[in-house]
Amino acid sequence: MTDENTETHDGIEVLFHNFKEFLKEKNRRYGDSALRPAMIFSDAPADTQILTRLDDKLNRIRVSKELRKNDVADVFGYTALLMIQRGWLTFEDLLD
Repeated sequence: MTDENTETHDGIEVLFHNFKEFLKEKNRRYGDSALRPAMIFSDAPADTQILTRLDDKLNRIRVSKELRKNDVADVFGYTALLMIQRGWLTFEDLLD
C-alpha cells in the first residue's frame, strides 16, 4: 500500500468514527425522529420523509453560493439513516 492510500484509509477511519459519534448524538437529541417520525403533520412513512429531507438539503446545496459543511453532513446523515431504515447494512454484494 502506498503512502497516499494509507493517508486516505486513515482519513476514512477518522471520518467514519467521528461521523458515527456525531450522528448518534444528533439522533439522541432529536429523539430518533428520522426513523420514528412523530406523524403530527405528515403521515408519510419514514423513508419518504427522509427522501424529502434529502431533496431539501440537496436543493440548498444546489442554490447556495458556497458549499457548507453542515449541508453536506446532513446529506451524509440522512443517506445513512435511509440505508439503516431499508436494512442496507452490508456491502459485500456491491464489490466487483
